[in-house]
Amino acid sequence: MQDPVFEEAYQGHTIKIYHDTDMESPREWCNLATLICWHRRYRLGDSHQFDSPEAFLRDLAGVSEQSDLSLDELRDRAERKSVLLPVFLYDHSGLAMNTIGFHCPWDSGQVGYIYVALEEVRKEFGAKRVTKSLREKAEDILRGEVVSYDAYLGGRVYGYVIEQDGEEIDACWGFVGDYETGCLPEAREAVPTSSPGQTRESAAAQAQALP
Repeated sequence: MQDPVFEEAYQGHTIKIYHDTDMESPREWCNLATLICWHRRYRLGDSHQFDSPEAFLRDLAGVSEQSDLSLDELRDRAERKSVLLPVFLYDHSGLAMNTIGFHCPWDSGQVGYIYVALEEVRKEFGAKRVTKSLREKAEDILRGEVVSYDAYLGGRVYGYVIEQDGEEIDACWGFVGDYETGCLPEAREAVPTSSPGQTRESAAAQAQALP
């Protein structure tokens, strides 16, 4: 097995945090939105049949190929029928993705869109119409989906193993994001409570991050 990225003694047990190298893409989960990307070297996001951003926006906006609308005009029309956010990729010693862009103009740029049709938003929330607040709520969900995918692209996916006296007694995998805020707290919660005869000293947490 690979070396852990973090290890600590906790309440008479040992918690080890590992990179989860077998994690499936978050795009395989039950997502609200669809992530559409175009890239010459990478296959990113969800599968689709659109050969260009223009073709995608025309389809989403319901505009024929004969119209001479600009990309900005197509996007404006598409946003009347969907919640739509741009998606940007940073490609330098690894991949990163967000919906606001990166400061480096050489290694980053817009790579696609993440969207959900207004009809699907109404179904998801049981609403008759998509109000401003509901649109903002949907946008937050879309951003969250990109955050999860960004963590996956960056290898920030972890699992924990709990050991007692050198033997594994519990494990769980597939925690997306920084392990300090997700995987590690869950691991501590999963540690069995101290036995009646256990001393306070042996139950105290003694954490040490590995180099």
